[in-house]
Amino acid sequence: MGQSQRIRRLSERESAALDQRTPASSAMFRRAARVLAGGVASSFQAREPWPIYIARGQGARVWDVDGNEYFDFHNGFSAMLQGHANPLIGTAVASRYKLGTHFAAPTEDAVAVAEELARRWKLPGWRFTNSGTESTMAAVRVARALTGRHDVVRIQGTYHGHHDTLLVGLGALHERGIPPGTADLVHPVEFNDGDAIERRIVELERASRAPACLILEAVMTHVGLALPRPGYLEQVREITRRHGVLLIVDEVKTGLAIAAGGAVERFGLEPDLVTLAKALGAGLPTGAIGMAAEVARSIEQIGLVHLGTFNGNPLGMAASRANLLEVLTPGAYERLFDLNNRLLSGCDEVIAGSGLEAHTVGIGSKGCVFYGSEPVVDQRSFKRRHDPELAELIWLWLTNRGLFVTPGREQEWNLTVAHDERAVDRYVEAFAELADALTRQPSGSARA
Repeated sequence: MGQSQRIRRLSERESAALDQRTPASSAMFRRAARVLAGGVASSFQAREPWPIYIARGQGARVWDVDGNEYFDFHNGFSAMLQGHANPLIGTAVASRYKLGTHFAAPTEDAVAVAEELARRWKLPGWRFTNSGTESTMAAVRVARALTGRHDVVRIQGTYHGHHDTLLVGLGALHERGIPPGTADLVHPVEFNDGDAIERRIVELERASRAPACLILEAVMTHVGLALPRPGYLEQVREITRRHGVLLIVDEVKTGLAIAAGGAVERFGLEPDLVTLAKALGAGLPTGAIGMAAEVARSIEQIGLVHLGTFNGNPLGMAASRANLLEVLTPGAYERLFDLNNRLLSGCDEVIAGSGLEAHTVGIGSKGCVFYGSEPVVDQRSFKRRHDPELAELIWLWLTNRGLFVTPGREQEWNLTVAHDERAVDRYVEAFAELADALTRQPSGSARA
């Protein structure tokens, strides 16, 4: 039996098993499809034949509407770094609720959160938003306003939120509805190629279209995990400074998740702007923009308007303050990173013992198993080895074994401070069973 045929047969079996386990999700989907486009609130949540509807979460676990229990390794695309229903966050939000939930006016909690972000990121100027999309959209607008330029350089295949400018470079499916004039202002280059960035900037300068900014993730997260090559980030910073291009480091997914001060701390970066969201608000829709001193001063001098009715919302700020000062402590990070090392080591042992052609990549609370020996360093190398049918099998296999993971992605995980050795070891056990199913010789006995 060829490997492709084996993957299809396993997927058929696992898909049928999941359908049998989730009749209430099926019924919920039929109900939802009458009032929600596609039956979901976001395209990221969609799945055939129906998505898994979640009823509740506690710590490192979630339960679906059928009552199935899972260890959660998805965690809202890494937004729930604190774990579900964290009591410290709950106390902070409940206390704030009694005092009022919205004023469209500044509060002391917002000041305290900005002070802690300034300490962690070494950036003195902060503004709040309500999502990663708002953060990156506002950061690009700031760069354009300060430089008087319109063009943007971005990394090919990186997700920076759901707005026109930064959906360019993600492919035809994501770029539907974007005006051609907007697309003409955006110039994608591959990750881990500093020379390509300089060439593109020079080309734009010669055409009298010097770019306002370069936006990138220090760790590319839309392709599993692609780590920066040694010297790449330093080269990017030198190039952008030399050409007067503002550097925006998008930390929506890496901020707080790979270090207390995100990629800026982990790699010693000196960006002009950073963008945050996801893990910042502990499950509440909260984002932020951090700015170097000269950027913040320039905004004040030109009177750039940055608006948002819910920016700095009291509930979000109360949750963020407790998150930063009480939950994501140095001890919590030490524990979190130890667990990720345990998970990575366990997966490495499975790969070595099974003979599976795969390798692991991890940083902070994040990790990924890549199938194949070629390292993923950019979108091109990811596309060469990405197998959508295998990715679907991985999701089905893990879900059927009580592990809630991100649908439609690589075999990736996002840990939280609520995870423990039992959760990590269960993941490794399920991966070992999958590796055996993928590598077992045809003469071997079948196992469900």
